[in-house]
Amino acid sequence: MKGFCEETLGSIANPSRGGLVDGPFGSNLPASEYVEEGVPVLRGSNLSIGPSYLKENEFVFVSRELTEKLARSICRQGDIIFTKKGTLGQTGFISESSKFKEYLLSSNQMKISVDCRKAIPKYVYYYVSSPSSISKIIRDAEATGVPKTNVAYLKTFPILLPSISEQQAILDMIAPLDDKIELNRRMNETLEAMARAVFRDWFVDFGPTRRKAAGETDPAAILGSLLPDPTQATPLAALFPDSFGDNGLPEGWEEREVGDLCPIVGGGTPSTKEPAFWDGGTHNWATPKDLSKLSGLFLRESERQVTDAGLAKVSSGLSPVGSVLLSSRAPIGYVAIAEEPVAVNQGFIVMQPTPAFPTEFAYFWTLENLDLIKANANGSTFQEISKKNFRPLRVNHAGADLVAKFAEVAGPMMDLIRNNEQENQTLAATRDLLLPKLMSGDLRLTGTEGVT
Repeated sequence: MKGFCEETLGSIANPSRGGLVDGPFGSNLPASEYVEEGVPVLRGSNLSIGPSYLKENEFVFVSRELTEKLARSICRQGDIIFTKKGTLGQTGFISESSKFKEYLLSSNQMKISVDCRKAIPKYVYYYVSSPSSISKIIRDAEATGVPKTNVAYLKTFPILLPSISEQQAILDMIAPLDDKIELNRRMNETLEAMARAVFRDWFVDFGPTRRKAAGETDPAAILGSLLPDPTQATPLAALFPDSFGDNGLPEGWEEREVGDLCPIVGGGTPSTKEPAFWDGGTHNWATPKDLSKLSGLFLRESERQVTDAGLAKVSSGLSPVGSVLLSSRAPIGYVAIAEEPVAVNQGFIVMQPTPAFPTEFAYFWTLENLDLIKANANGSTFQEISKKNFRPLRVNHAGADLVAKFAEVAGPMMDLIRNNEQENQTLAATRDLLLPKLMSGDLRLTGTEGVT
């Protein structure tokens, strides 16, 4: 390609910063070394398929002392992360906006530190995160047992590079799209945290009742200043009792079984050998893998769809919009909200919304009770929470009026999150359309003259 040079990842690695290396092996980073605070460990759960910022809300940590012993596996700004075992094609980039200055690779990850004289690190990140690069990594992987690749393979991985100035021009065109995506993502994190804080204060810590019982009379203060608007706070504060009952809950509240509050369903898999169940399918059919790839709260489209005939083989049928989807095995704990009607496979617990257990309440109740849910799982091969064990789980229920009020408070926040996610899909689609054309040379940028 005229104006492009052919390199390999190995040839553009910076040896003074470690070059291209993998994480510490097995016993060098056992789970017993995890601590409450310290240096975050980069694992597959922090990476994504395709360009995306690091997922920085699921870290485990190790001590600074251990990290110093594993210095070759430390990652810093500008480093690119790859998965070497399991979900191949996952990548991550440590940018100037990343939460921490240093990270430690897990034993299933690799990193490259790019020589900035030869390439711009973020340009290389976009290149290796492109669909064609991901497909090549997966296609060339060792497929025996768990899919895996290695540092030796990455060193030979080919990359086409234009001049540094053109790399920067491409990034200047793409950066505003990614900046907006990141702004929306951070806004969504804040909105979800705000809604969760309200849920926890009302239904876990019983803050309004405790403050009332202590003699507080100001409505905004009763609600913990989470809703400072008096016109909103006054009627809400009146819904909370000022004392506790013998059951330890606010007076008049009761423990209810989640299975009594909403339909709890699972799913199934139509025969994959029967084309009539799949070819031309129009109904979303989700697996836990769909949830693992989500970058937000809402599931809009599944990887596979089933036909009417296939749907008839799933006894639970389609769950409605607003259903809360919980992966029930391998692993337990992926949570999402159905944005479109969806059928699911057997790896799910689905909570279908009702007035007594609306979407917003169900979603945050699930997040707050993941430890309880996992504690009620069993299984010899892998842990699984069955519908039988899930339905009796207890809910601190305040009655339909207060639950509905919570949905009214959290609903606008969830709507903003939904809108931001939809905008991010459009922005990402635009970026993903432009990048391959720019990186292949099909679309060229010539200084300030624009696109050629």
